[in-house]
Amino acid sequence: MTTYVATLKSSGTELARSDKTESIEGNIYFPGNSVASGFSDSPTPYTCPWKGKSQYHNFGDVNDVAWSYPDPKPAAKNIAGFFAFDKGKVEISSV
Repeated sequence: MTTYVATLKSSGTELARSDKTESIEGNIYFPGNSVASGFSDSPTPYTCPWKGKSQYHNFGDVNDVAWSYPDPKPAAKNIAGFFAFDKGKVEISSV
């Protein structure tokens, strides 16, 4: 099984590491318990037509660096509470 690591490009801070990720639409979703502490909720709204309402997250002074689906629609229940990251701000690599 592949382990993925999410690293903040601006500082090199590791934000998540897991071998229990999900891949959807080109994004790697990390289980909530594999994500670093220090995230805060963002007010940025977004609703995906098939996954449902998302929650964006800030990390330090980096806004909207991640998003999650706390209560997704039935088709996306497997990513409930998982975090995905903005590829412009975070590097995802396999180790």
